[in-house]
Amino acid sequence: MTAPPAHIPHPKTIKSFVTRAGRTTTGQAKALQDLGPRFVLPYQVAPLHAATVFGRAAPLILEIGFGMGDATAHIAAVRPDDNFLCCEVHEPGVGALLKHMGERQLSNIRILQHDAVEVLAHMLTPDSLDGVHIFFPDPWHKTRHHKRRLIQAPFVKQLLQRMKPGAYVHVATDWQPYAEHILTVLQLEPGLVNASPRADGYADQPAYRPLTKFENRGLRLGHGVWDLVFKRA
Repeated sequence: MTAPPAHIPHPKTIKSFVTRAGRTTTGQAKALQDLGPRFVLPYQVAPLHAATVFGRAAPLILEIGFGMGDATAHIAAVRPDDNFLCCEVHEPGVGALLKHMGERQLSNIRILQHDAVEVLAHMLTPDSLDGVHIFFPDPWHKTRHHKRRLIQAPFVKQLLQRMKPGAYVHVATDWQPYAEHILTVLQLEPGLVNASPRADGYADQPAYRPLTKFENRGLRLGHGVWDLVFKRA
């Protein structure tokens, strides 16, 4: 990803996304038209009543930034008893996930096409989340841009307030310096405990998380992937 010019100041608030260019395909556009009214929720500065929008009471998992939705659809399919609230601002990605949902006949996903940081602050109530998925967040490679990274202590504290006791947060990244940063941030949060028994602090890839096409390509090139799973104490 091309970094912004050096003269542009850092944002005052962290966002969960980076604006990307992309074209919505015919199939994605059709999914947006046909399934969007049912499964895409409007952003509002008001608490979300999950049982109402999903039509049932079930464990609620928040996903922050689902890309093109391949992994999200897979996880929702193998975990039908969970509800998945998924945030992504990129319209082709929203259309792609809706298309997956139609093809797999999934009904346990709701989408918010909005910044997850604002969703977390204004729509989710304390102790409402059973889990959080953050897969491959932007690592902001350059040192001067590290403050733009999503996984930082203030954000984790805000996330923790929305998590039930015993709820988990699962982060995955393919950038080792960011993995080390995330591990440090999560370890320093006293309200979280590492769910992994491994000495290095990282977790084995949970069975529910599939390998993405991007991840498979990286692994073939010798790149690593680091999973981290922590639970609220």
